[in-house]
Amino acid sequence: PLLPLQIYPDPELEAQVLSLAIRCIHSEEGCRWSGLIKHLQVHLGTCGFNVIPCPNRCSAKLSRRDLPDHVQHGCPKRRVKCEFCASDFTGEAFEGHQGTCPQESVYCENKCGARMMRRLLSQHALSECPKRTQPCTYCSKEFVFDTIQNHQYQCPRYPVPCPNQCGTPSIAREDVTTHLKESCNTAMLLCPFKEAGCKHRCPKLAMGRHLEESTKTHLGMVCALVSRQRQEILELRRDLEELSVSSEGTLIWKIADYARKLQESKARSNYEFFSPPFYTHKYGYKLQVSAFLNGNGSGESSHLSVYIRVLPGEYDNLLEWPFSYRVTFSLLDQSDPSLSKPQHITETFHPDPNWKNFQKPAAIRSSLDESTLGFGYPKFISHEDIRKRNYVRDNAIYIKASVEIPQKILA
Repeated sequence: PLLPLQIYPDPELEAQVLSLAIRCIHSEEGCRWSGLIKHLQVHLGTCGFNVIPCPNRCSAKLSRRDLPDHVQHGCPKRRVKCEFCASDFTGEAFEGHQGTCPQESVYCENKCGARMMRRLLSQHALSECPKRTQPCTYCSKEFVFDTIQNHQYQCPRYPVPCPNQCGTPSIAREDVTTHLKESCNTAMLLCPFKEAGCKHRCPKLAMGRHLEESTKTHLGMVCALVSRQRQEILELRRDLEELSVSSEGTLIWKIADYARKLQESKARSNYEFFSPPFYTHKYGYKLQVSAFLNGNGSGESSHLSVYIRVLPGEYDNLLEWPFSYRVTFSLLDQSDPSLSKPQHITETFHPDPNWKNFQKPAAIRSSLDESTLGFGYPKFISHEDIRKRNYVRDNAIYIKASVEIPQKILA
C-alpha cells in the first residue's frame, strides 16, 4: 500500500497522456471525431451522439442529436398551443385535449355532410341533422328524420277522419275498417238476413227499424232457405251413400251382436236385417242382401233365411234387363285355417228372366210389390248346423254375396 505522502502529480507524464490521439467514445455509434485526449471533453460538449438529460427536466436522457425532436414533439413537459382554441398545454395534457377540443371543426357523426365546431355537434345531432333518428309521434317506431314525413303517409297509427264523415274526430288509419264495420253510425250495412235473400242496404242507425218492419218477410226467407238446405243435405247424403257403395260385385256382410239380434228376431215375427247396398261392377246393377236370423216362410223359427233383391240404381237405363247373372250366397266359416279347412255354407242360383224380382226396378216401389221381398233361401242353414262349427265367432257372423259378371260386360 502507498501512503498519501508517496502520491504526487506527474505533470510531464500527464502532458504525454493528454497528447495521445484517440477516437470519440461514441465512435461505435457513428461519431467520426478523432483528436488528442486533452480535446475530448470539449468535443463531448458538442458531440451529437453524447447522451444528455432533457432540458425540460422530464427525466428522459437521450443523444444530443435526438434532443430537438424530443423537445418539440415527444417531451411530456413541452409547451404546446392548441391550434383551435389557442389554449396552452404541456405535451402530456395536450394528448388528452386532442379529440375533445370544443373549438375543433369536425364532421357530423350521422354522415349528413355538415361540418362544425365540436361544441355545436350535440345540438346539431339533436335538432338540426337531417340524418338524425326520431320516433314517429303516432306509432313510436324510430325513423331517419328526412324519411319520417314519407312514413306518415303509411303509418298505421296516423290519425285520419272517418271517410263517412260521421263526426269521429280522428281514427288510427289501421282502425278505419273496424270503425266502419262496428262503430260508424253512418256506414252502409247489408241486412243480416242477406244469406236468406234480403238485399236491403241502409245506414247502421236505420238497420234496427228495417229488422223490426221486415220480421215476417225475413221469417219467410229463412224458412225457404232451410227448405233448400234440407233438400241439398238429402242430395248430398244420397251422393255420399252412392260413393260408399262397393262396386266390385262382392259383398261381405258382418252381422255383429248376433245373439241379441237373434233373440230380437224370435220376439218379432219376420224381422228382417238389411246389408249395405253394393254394385255388381262399376256402373252396374245395384243389389242388397237381407237376412232373417230366425227364418221366414218355410224356415221360420228353425233356419237362417237369406235373400237378395235388385234396388233402383244410378245406371239402370244403361243396363240390360232382366238381371240374369249367377248369384252365390255363403255363410263363412270362421275356424282357424291352420287348424282345419274352413267349410263355408254356399248356395248358387241363376235368376229366371221371367221372375218379377229381377226385372228393372221402379224408382218408387209399393210395399205390396212382391219384388221387394227379394229372392233367396228360406232354409239357407238351420240353427242346429250353425252351432256345429265356428259360423258364429265373437258374437258375429259373416254373409258373403257375389255376382258372376261376364268379362265382356266388364270390358
